[in-house]
Amino acid sequence: MKTYQFIAAIAFATFVLTACNKPVSDGYTNHAAVKEFVISKTTDHPGKKLMEQQCYVCHNPSSDHDGRIAPPMVAVKSHYMTDSITKKQFTDAIWNFVEKPSEEKSKMRGAVRRFNLMPFQPFNEGQVRLIADYMYQYKIDEPDWFKKHVEEESNGNMKYHNEGRKIDGTHSEEKQTPEERGLGYSFDKTKY
Repeated sequence: MKTYQFIAAIAFATFVLTACNKPVSDGYTNHAAVKEFVISKTTDHPGKKLMEQQCYVCHNPSSDHDGRIAPPMVAVKSHYMTDSITKKQFTDAIWNFVEKPSEEKSKMRGAVRRFNLMPFQPFNEGQVRLIADYMYQYKIDEPDWFKKHVEEESNGNMKYHNEGRKIDGTHSEEKQTPEERGLGYSFDKTKY
């Protein structure tokens, strides 16, 4: 009987010692990996790249005010965004116009007068919705003159809208979820 107890004790000790040889990080996420994930989630939104590749051809924020061929994307955001609009309503409205542009669907009457109606282009619905999702969630690039232009041209009839997360990964407080706020605190040791 003592032989069996001795063998069981050796087997148990072998199990414990071999289990302890596994790296501590197996099954866990280290701080650097979480930080890298958070950074990539806030700066690599696929809609940003699509907007830069497909929309900025005409709607570039760095184009000169007088030489542009279409309004900047922040103007589109300001016209379609309202204080109470949901992300789904916003993306639906953008897709509804882009799918088959018409003066009736446009919320940008002044832009249609100045630049004419956006020509139909066979855009992919999924890509347009990713662009709209990015526009809704993030503060997008805007020309230096845009905010003043909204104030002067709209005579108070249009509200400036370019709220949302900033591209550097910082978020406006009112748009942050508790999880995002917690992750921010965990990475910034000066806040506690």
